[in-house]
Amino acid sequence: MPLAAGLRATVDAVVTAADTAAALGSGDLAVLGTPRVLALAEAATVRAVSAALPPERTTVGIRVVLDHHAPAAVGAAMRAEAILERVEGNRLEFRVAVRSVQAASADTLELAAGSITRMVVDRARFAGSPQLA
Repeated sequence: MPLAAGLRATVDAVVTAADTAAALGSGDLAVLGTPRVLALAEAATVRAVSAALPPERTTVGIRVVLDHHAPAAVGAAMRAEAILERVEGNRLEFRVAVRSVQAASADTLELAAGSITRMVVDRARFAGSPQLA
């Protein structure tokens, strides 16, 4: 499978106490914290392109624009979706959304949406970078 626009993936999760703003230090409420929303969206971007990359290559995040505009309580099911919209050399631009998923119906509520840019890198060269020493 080539690395091309249109690749997509989803990642499902359930909000736990460890995912809350209070637990993550991003607030003091026991609702889904923005750092967890971002991590879920990033996981979807990684999954979207993982089969299209050779084993010696991976991606790293370089830019995030994310609006977190609705809360989710502990126990809520959520789904992150990432769609690769553009490939420019090693630069990958994704559209992302995280939605609350109601198990009893097809209803969803958008919790967050935005874009994530990732770069394709060589695993060994990146891990051996002098900035990491």
